[in-house]
Amino acid sequence: MTSADAFLETLATNGLPPLRGRRHVSDDFRADVVTRDLGPLRLAELVTPEGECFRDARSARAADSELWQIELVTRGLVRAEQGGSTAVLEPGDLVLIDPARPVQFASTATTHVTILLPRRSLRLGPDDAAQLAGVRIRGDRGPGALVSSLARDTVRSLEGFRADEADRAAAAIIELIAVALSAQLGRSRSVADEALRTRIVGFIEARLSDRDLTPAKVAAAHHMSVRRLHKLFEDQPLAVAALIRHRRLERCRADLAGTGRTVAAVAARWGFADPAHFSRLFKATYGYNAVALTSNNRAQMINVSAALPAEDGD
Repeated sequence: MTSADAFLETLATNGLPPLRGRRHVSDDFRADVVTRDLGPLRLAELVTPEGECFRDARSARAADSELWQIELVTRGLVRAEQGGSTAVLEPGDLVLIDPARPVQFASTATTHVTILLPRRSLRLGPDDAAQLAGVRIRGDRGPGALVSSLARDTVRSLEGFRADEADRAAAAIIELIAVALSAQLGRSRSVADEALRTRIVGFIEARLSDRDLTPAKVAAAHHMSVRRLHKLFEDQPLAVAALIRHRRLERCRADLAGTGRTVAAVAARWGFADPAHFSRLFKATYGYNAVALTSNNRAQMINVSAALPAEDGD
C-alpha cells in the first residue's frame, strides 16, 4: 500500500472498524493487512508504519456496537487511548477496545493482530467494560500470555478447518480472552477497592465521636449499599461495625490513661451512650476494668509527685 487513506479504506472493506489517519512520519507509506475468519471471529494481521490514527463518534458504524476488539502487538510499540484510559503496549501485550466508541492510536512501525468477536460472547457488563477498555493487559504472564501466544499463531494457520472445528476453536479463544479480562478486572478492582477502603477508614476515624456513626451512615456517605460496604471489608481483619467499635475503644483507653476524665465522660466523648455497656465491653476486650486504668493512672501521678524534691520554703 502506498497511501494511508487507501489502506484505512481497505481495513473498513475487510470488516475492521473504520479509522482516520492523523500523521505518518514517512511519505513512502507501506502497510499490509491479511484477514481470516474462524467461526464467529475475524482475525487480521496488520503491518503499519509509524504514525497516528483515530476513530471519532462520526466514523463509528452501527454494526460495530455488536463487537469487541482485541489488539495484540507482536512488533513495535503502540499507545491506545479510550475512555480516559491509556495503554502503552509492548510486544505481546493486549488491549480491549470498544469499536463503537472514539479511540486514538499512535505507534512506531508495528505488526499487530486485531481480533473482532461478538460482544455477547464476553458477557461484560457496562461497568466492567468501562474499567477494561483502553487498559494494558500484559502478555508475558498469566492468561494474557496464553491469549497472546495463541492469537499470534492462529492468524497464520487458519487453513483446513471444518465449520464445527472452527466454531470450537473460536470458543476456546473467546474463553481464554474472557479469563484474561477477568484477571485484569480483578486486579483493577483490587486497586480501586483498596483506595476506597482507605477513604472509608479515614471517614470513620474522623467521626468516631459521632454516636450515630453506623455502617448504614458510612455506606450512605460513600453512595453505596450496606451490602456493598460489607463486601468491601469481607477480607479485612475487622468488619465495619467492629472497626468502629475497636477504634472507639482504643481512643477511650488512650484518654483514660492520659487524662483525668471519668469513665462516663470518656465513654460519652467517643460515642458510647451507656457507661455500663462501655465498661463491660472494655473489660471483655482488654481483660481489666476501665476504672482500674484511671486508678492506676492517678496512683502513678501520686507516686511521681511524691518522688519530686520539695521546693524551698515547703
